Amino acid sequence: MRAMRIKPAAGLNGIYLDTSTDRDPGPGEITVKIYASSLNFHDYAVVTGLVPAEDGRIPLSDGAGVVTAIGTNVTEFEVGDKVVATFFPDWCCGDRLGADPFSTVPGDGVDGYAAEEVTRPATAFTHAPTFYTHLESATIACAGLTAWRALTGQGGIKPGDIVLTQGTGGVSIFAIQFAKAAGARVIATSSSDEKLEKLKALGADYLINYRKNPNWGEEAARWSGGGVDRIVEVGGAATLPQSIAACRNGGQIALIGVLTGFEGKIPTSALMAKQIILWGLTVGNREQQQDMVRAIEASGIRPVIDSSFALEELSTAFRHQESGQHFGKICVTLE
Repeated sequence: MRAMRIKPAAGLNGIYLDTSTDRDPGPGEITVKIYASSLNFHDYAVVTGLVPAEDGRIPLSDGAGVVTAIGTNVTEFEVGDKVVATFFPDWCCGDRLGADPFSTVPGDGVDGYAAEEVTRPATAFTHAPTFYTHLESATIACAGLTAWRALTGQGGIKPGDIVLTQGTGGVSIFAIQFAKAAGARVIATSSSDEKLEKLKALGADYLINYRKNPNWGEEAARWSGGGVDRIVEVGGAATLPQSIAACRNGGQIALIGVLTGFEGKIPTSALMAKQIILWGLTVGNREQQQDMVRAIEASGIRPVIDSSFALEELSTAFRHQESGQHFGKICVTLE
């Protein structure tokens, strides 16, 4: 079976086509034919060596496909079911991850879904949304669930709340869609006027070009009449000061990304004065993914897919991601 493997020291030039061998499912396991995957920043960090990984690792944490075989003691799935992988296969519910959670993350601590077939514990998958294609399903386990948890966790947003999103990556676009489905208003930021118009078409209520207005936090606070209720913070260190400026007293910032770096100066006095909750989170658990799938089926939300590449074009797909020109999710097809 075809599979892509990596040599992290060589970066994107170290991605190569190889084969993988699979086995019959044991007790509690299922075998899944993988039809699609998608790219996340975490995957990029792995293949470029920002996150340590073994030579020969099969990358990609997202995977969607069809169950082809079932081991004993599996009652949740049947052969022919459409399924989607979970980012943390061992985190079924609750708030606490294990001591070393990334040791079992596909494409990181263990082989991922840039492979035609895998056998894993049944708990490493959930049912996919019934009306989604495999490409669409492959976008939700990391980006979709991160956005879902950022908006529904810590009490969750409610109709009339104001949510602020940053950029046009998968998490931010899902956050706009989920927020609008919940009856919230959305302030969307981007460095591109063209992309902002696309966000407006998705339902964003107010648009800010942060390149033209570096003090976008103040503008967001003015438009919202006192501050934003919840911010989906994907930038990290460099954007947190503006997010704090944008947030209302007692508001929440869901810190889910580090696109601008891992460390920086944070105005902690402003954070405390406004009594803002700064909440760090990483994707979500299996139970939350099941909740998200039900919400998708009820709302009819469909992901925004920028482009799709064949498995053998994985390095080209990552270069497209690296360019920052994409709008929405970059997918990989194994069909």
